[in-house]
Amino acid sequence: MFGKKQKPSIDKEQLELMKTAQERIKQKKRLYYHFVLFLAGAIALIIANVVVGYAEDVQPLGIDWFVWAIGLWSLILVYHLFTVFVTNKFMGKAWEAQQLEKLMAKQEARIEKLKNNLKNEELLMAEAELAQEKEESKKIAAQPTQKEQCVTIIAAVAENNVIGKNNELIWHLSDDLKHFKSLTNGHHVIMGRKTFQSMPKALPNRTNVVISRQPDFTAENITVVRSLEEALKVAKDDPQPFVIGGGEIYKEALQYADRIELTRVHHEFEGDTFFPEINLQRWKEVDATFHPKDEKHAYDFTFQRFELR
Repeated sequence: MFGKKQKPSIDKEQLELMKTAQERIKQKKRLYYHFVLFLAGAIALIIANVVVGYAEDVQPLGIDWFVWAIGLWSLILVYHLFTVFVTNKFMGKAWEAQQLEKLMAKQEARIEKLKNNLKNEELLMAEAELAQEKEESKKIAAQPTQKEQCVTIIAAVAENNVIGKNNELIWHLSDDLKHFKSLTNGHHVIMGRKTFQSMPKALPNRTNVVISRQPDFTAENITVVRSLEEALKVAKDDPQPFVIGGGEIYKEALQYADRIELTRVHHEFEGDTFFPEINLQRWKEVDATFHPKDEKHAYDFTFQRFELR
């Protein structure tokens, strides 16, 4: 089988040698052309001066015109020699390529510097954003988290803070009882043992949690615990457990409570059980509804709601 002839490969070094040789040939040709041109011009000047005899007729500025011609021709020769041996040697294509490489290198260095500056700016911006995010996270973390549970104290209190006598209620206000039922219905109601025993039975539709230190105390439909903390744990899934008495339980519950639902009976009574004084520096009244006395209610009273400041 006859195949196609493969072209001989020329490596890079051989190619460079060929280019150099071609440049040398061009330089020699330019020098040869100049020599021929200079020789022809010199012969023409000699013929013009000797044979034709123009030198006698034309003498500008008092100098033989032939001297001017020789001087001009010498300048052309010098220029040509400089072009052939200096300019083409030191400022030829290789020099141009070298200058181009230098310019490209400077440009690339400038671009790289700009990129680095841009990266530094982006890094600084990213660091600033990260620092701001951290600061905002700290602020958010420092803010008190909103409780999912609202522990509420509910009580009916006289003007002198009396809430009972001999473990019994002193007054009977039907709207207050309805108010109490509507608020606590479906929730946990937390009370002391004496408060529970003052009632005929456990409150229906509510989870009755009774705090008692008596280890054998028990009753129907109640959960017995030993402390208020334990009672709140029992009611942990209730969004609004209610503390309903008595006096000591109210006092202890103030440190856990988020809201107070108070029925303020506008009359002073004698009693032996009291509601603790409300610190208005810590609590603020957010709602109040006044009810005047009537045929069903022997006393004026106000439904008040207090929340933590």
